[in-house]
Amino acid sequence: MKTIGIVLKPDHPQGKSVLEKLSHWLQQQGKEALVIDVAKKKPTLPPSLDMLIVLGGDGTLLSAARLVERLDIPILGVNLGSLGFLTEVTLDELYPTLERIFQNQYILDPRLMLKSVVRRGEKEHPQPRVLNDIVVSHGTLAKLIKLEIIINHQFVTWLRADGLIISTATGSTAYSLASGGPIVHPSVNAMILTPISPHTLTNRPIIVPAEVEVDVVLKTAEKGALVMLDGQEVFPLEGEDIIHIEASERRLKLIQSPHRNYYQVLRQKLKWGEG
Repeated sequence: MKTIGIVLKPDHPQGKSVLEKLSHWLQQQGKEALVIDVAKKKPTLPPSLDMLIVLGGDGTLLSAARLVERLDIPILGVNLGSLGFLTEVTLDELYPTLERIFQNQYILDPRLMLKSVVRRGEKEHPQPRVLNDIVVSHGTLAKLIKLEIIINHQFVTWLRADGLIISTATGSTAYSLASGGPIVHPSVNAMILTPISPHTLTNRPIIVPAEVEVDVVLKTAEKGALVMLDGQEVFPLEGEDIIHIEASERRLKLIQSPHRNYYQVLRQKLKWGEG
């Protein structure tokens, strides 16, 4: 690994000093450090990158994931605050972890990503890839929306709710979990469909294979509904829009933390066993 990209959470109080120290250390190791500004409207990564380091939290990593997905390079998440589900490495662990990586002593953790397109009549509106979830929401509408859910061209159900979350296993500990969805180990190749405050209590989350194609049809005519992508990108919806969702061709290559496993992160983040 020669060329290392760095993504820093914008406006982080420690950010500038951490970035300067990391850049200097990488240069001492004979590496080229390139700072990537994800705050730009359309940030891009140079094709010469061998690895990407994300300094921030899970939200910063989600932004970076949309850039890395097409380049097929490993990404290391470093949390500048408390541990994240995606940014598992702490600042104190950063340099020992990088030393192991540069000695090829690391394990890749491939993560499923989702791609989607909004079909409106004869037009298609491709949406950014996501690592966590795609959410069809009532948005500014002060009422439930009606959705038709179809999987592999087979009708599943009508849903009246505040919305629907379609998440990866990685995203199962995000919005889906807050809406009553299950925790799914990130190695599981699946999508989770979780209703948001459904009108009928028997509408429950369902886990389906990642190989399926999911179509969500908005049956509410009033404007205001929208689709959210990893909680960061928004596309307004109209009645009869079809949100078509399927697995992305490539997996995101997260570098596993050598200091803790997934269950340790779960215990710490969800405070299991305390009290």
